Amino acid sequence: MYIGIDLGTSGVKVILMAKDGQVTASCSSPLSVSRPFDLWSEQNPADWWQATDLAMLQLAKEHNLQDVKAIGLSGQMHGATLLGKQGEVLRPAILWNDGRSHEECLVLQRRCPEVQAITGNLVMPGFTAPKLLWVKQHEPEVFAQIDKVLLPKDYLRFRMTGDFATDVSDASGTLWLNMEQRTWSETMLQATGLNEKQMPKVYEGSEITGTIDELLAKRWSMPIVPVVAGGGDNAAGAVGMGIISPEQTMLSLGTSGVIFAVSDGFTANPAAALHSFGHAIPNTWHTMSVMLSAASCIDWVSKLAQFSSVELALLAAENRLEQDSKLTFLPYLSGERTPHNDANAKGVFWGMTHETTPADLVLAVLEGVSFALLDGLDTVRSAHNISEGIDVIGGGAKSTYWLQRLADVFNVPMDYRAGGEVGPALGAARLAAIGDQGQGALNEICTKPALIKRYLPDQANSARYTEKRRRFQDLYQRVKGL
Repeated sequence: MYIGIDLGTSGVKVILMAKDGQVTASCSSPLSVSRPFDLWSEQNPADWWQATDLAMLQLAKEHNLQDVKAIGLSGQMHGATLLGKQGEVLRPAILWNDGRSHEECLVLQRRCPEVQAITGNLVMPGFTAPKLLWVKQHEPEVFAQIDKVLLPKDYLRFRMTGDFATDVSDASGTLWLNMEQRTWSETMLQATGLNEKQMPKVYEGSEITGTIDELLAKRWSMPIVPVVAGGGDNAAGAVGMGIISPEQTMLSLGTSGVIFAVSDGFTANPAAALHSFGHAIPNTWHTMSVMLSAASCIDWVSKLAQFSSVELALLAAENRLEQDSKLTFLPYLSGERTPHNDANAKGVFWGMTHETTPADLVLAVLEGVSFALLDGLDTVRSAHNISEGIDVIGGGAKSTYWLQRLADVFNVPMDYRAGGEVGPALGAARLAAIGDQGQGALNEICTKPALIKRYLPDQANSARYTEKRRRFQDLYQRVKGL
């Protein structure tokens, strides 16, 4: 058996995977996000650990963990987790969707004009490096105490094993990694006032970084087992879905929305705000587009329109007599990355009248998020040929109604597979299995899960959405300077 632990933005999920690759159990524990000021997004790392411990205790209570051979980790990327010399947390972690460091991005670009050549990426507020410049500028007393900078999942590793380690895919999202060499860049670290001693050691995703603490193993009713490096949530999700070969493509429909495509070697297009990262498996890279608010927009509008659940909100949209919204919605509730790189972009409803209903709002949000994801898909297409179906994972993928809408908007088949709702945790468990069984088992372990349903595009709907998408894109251009 293998355990995969995924530290998401909205909760921690742990799964138990059998040697044959089947997920035999899943437990989760929720998390909340603090937004004390405009553009801020933070979490307390102690809450991550408490949620992980609760989920693991629940798993141990319901299942025998004595046959577990290894643990893999996955988690939300980019978060700046700052530790002092005694391993103490110095301030709340600044998350991936925090947009406060726009000015620091400009400073970093001026200090290091070669940043795109080194990292293959634009300097954006979501990345970790500008967050550290913000701390240096606004909280110098905190910056002076920094002994280690960790990514979120790697704080869990530190609490589990005492080791400071990360993996290539997660480190790719910091702007401190030399992307082709898959090692820390001294130039980029110096540009933010840091050095390599303050960084965790970089491993490939299936490499073992340490073993679980003896007392913790006893608490979780399991043997002292190795912990592998794991992967950032998107790369781990891709491993979970068997997306490991060039031109394979995946959509992660979670809090954020990500189009992920495996590269044939290192490929970059920073001018289009395309992310170019290392994959969680050796000698492999990927590109991806990222929109900051995807399924989180559906959560937001469900509460705004006072539906008691997201499921009821989606049902109301589906049951409308007219299956096309007259509204246009820009889903930029947290700013946007691909393709706009605009931390100050805002959410917009356009076209409301006295007749507008709560169901109209929900449908407009579904369409707006879908159009924004298509903007990302077109950006990925600038570097990849995408001709086959796209595998879908994440909480949003549970809605058959939304998946059909996405197929129509994209005009591409959408494939929902077994394990899609636990993709990153499944990928983490698969990486643990590779670490236990050896790299030679990669292709045997990382197969595509069984196809549950393929959603084929309706050509008439696709044609109608093409025109409506033009209005969506035009609206952003008209309001972005306000």
